[in-house]
Amino acid sequence: MAGELQTEGLSNALVILGAAGIVIPAFARARVNPIVGFLLVGVLVGPFALGSLATELPWLRWVTISSVEEISPLGEYGIILLLFTIGLELSFRRLWKMRRTVFVLGPAELFGSAVIVALGLSMLGYGWPSAVGLGLALALSSTALVVPIAGTQSAVGRRALGMLLFEDVAIVPIIFLLGALAPQAAHGSLDGLLTVLWQGAAMVALMLVLGRFLLPFLFGQAARTKSPELFLAISLLVVIIASLATSAVGLSPIFGALIAGLLIAETDYRHEVEVIIAPFKGLALGVFLITIGMQIDLNFIAENWTMLAAAIAGVLLVKATVTGSLLKLSGTRTGTAVETGVLMASPSETTLIVLAAAGAAQLLSPDVINFWQVATAIGLTITPILARVGHDMSKRIELRESEPPPDVASAHSDRAIIVGFGRVGLLIADMLTKHDQPYVAVEANIDAVTSARRRGYNVMFGDVSRPEVLERLDIGNAKALILTMDEPVLAARIVKRIRPLFPNLTIISRARDADHAAELYRAGVTDAVPETLESSLQLSEAVLVDLGIPMGFVIASIHDKRDEFRRLIKDQGGLDEAPRLKTATSAKS
Repeated sequence: MAGELQTEGLSNALVILGAAGIVIPAFARARVNPIVGFLLVGVLVGPFALGSLATELPWLRWVTISSVEEISPLGEYGIILLLFTIGLELSFRRLWKMRRTVFVLGPAELFGSAVIVALGLSMLGYGWPSAVGLGLALALSSTALVVPIAGTQSAVGRRALGMLLFEDVAIVPIIFLLGALAPQAAHGSLDGLLTVLWQGAAMVALMLVLGRFLLPFLFGQAARTKSPELFLAISLLVVIIASLATSAVGLSPIFGALIAGLLIAETDYRHEVEVIIAPFKGLALGVFLITIGMQIDLNFIAENWTMLAAAIAGVLLVKATVTGSLLKLSGTRTGTAVETGVLMASPSETTLIVLAAAGAAQLLSPDVINFWQVATAIGLTITPILARVGHDMSKRIELRESEPPPDVASAHSDRAIIVGFGRVGLLIADMLTKHDQPYVAVEANIDAVTSARRRGYNVMFGDVSRPEVLERLDIGNAKALILTMDEPVLAARIVKRIRPLFPNLTIISRARDADHAAELYRAGVTDAVPETLESSLQLSEAVLVDLGIPMGFVIASIHDKRDEFRRLIKDQGGLDEAPRLKTATSAKS
């Protein structure tokens, strides 16, 4: 019995499950995208790293995978489940609203990128059939990575998803086109494509009709049993049948999974299905990413790193430029267009499928296919990095395109300076504006600055931990300095730096608690407001009043507690007198 368990399949399953169990929590704690973790694990345990030592060290067979082909089908299942969950987040009404992105921008982005890449490759000596095949393969973008990173609700996610949906549909015609370009191709390839198209359209129509009537009945029966297992079984059954149905007529099984998700999204059971299928989605995506990592040959990269770097950079530049330009021409904001273009610049997991089809059609030699497979795997690996770069570029562009930073030197001499523009800073700015008090705010978070400027707030970008930023604020002419950031050490440091230079300046700071307030008073702050104290007192007041305690007794006890904290802050801060700790309640009394 023990011998029967020592199979390659069981070993591979243990490696994959172990990697998922380690990578997801470890990288979540480190606040690193798990996508990177799965890719790195794939490289480590794959046939080009530790897997290559399994013949010499037999125990490594239990912690490595020596053959990518054995688990590649699992990666394909992961993509199918991913497209199914994407379909669950959509609806036919929402898909119809995206028709311009899907059927106008999608083709323009795919074929525009393919033509430019093909032209570049032809200039490097590739024949036209080979250049066209590679151009179409490299123009594809990764649905499996882009959608989890960008989501489907954000501006970037919606536009990326629309173009990716067209790419998923276009895979089958692309493969037929490669067959037509093959040296030994017969003239019947066009007839085969037309056959697939009409049969595919008929199958999709049949799925729409049957799904609309059968799915509510099936899930309704499952709901009556109150069995999550039955819900899961029916969901997987629907995905399998839809994928097999589209595969039977020559379409991609990915497309069938997407249709299945769309059909379930139109029922009342979509949210229950989303919850049940979510764990499988994460695991399946992890398996797919591990298979991608396993295809990265570190030795090959070391020997050809200059050519690989140039090839990847060229593809990224072309795709980012084409996608961003098309979105900009369609009226998209510059920042969103740039971020979407950079995010979709890397090749796709389906690039590997198209490369294999080009090889089968004898359009590409094995050496060329191997080179571009490694380039594709590296491109997929750096997709999370591209997402971060694109996001930062987007925010800086939007920051530059929004209202220009205020001219501090010519600002009002009696203005207030708000340092930090989160929720607290925003509320203070609203109150100052309501009472016609001029202000200028400074914030180090580009996202917060961009959002605030769009809403009409007078905010400039700057990191107050740098002395030169404080000098630009012209604090000497300010009426008050208000510190709202939730960084106790930085707040105290700023007060210590500013107070000796401007002894008469009013400095008001947010304090985390009584200890922090005492430290700020020692540093020279005019007023410090402990957030935990005031929020706790207000909650206590609400509770006591709701419990029926007379308002007079409640206010008196609140005053007593506040006086207790005033004395505590006085003692801890070494103050001559207790701080005021003014509030609206105390002002009324």
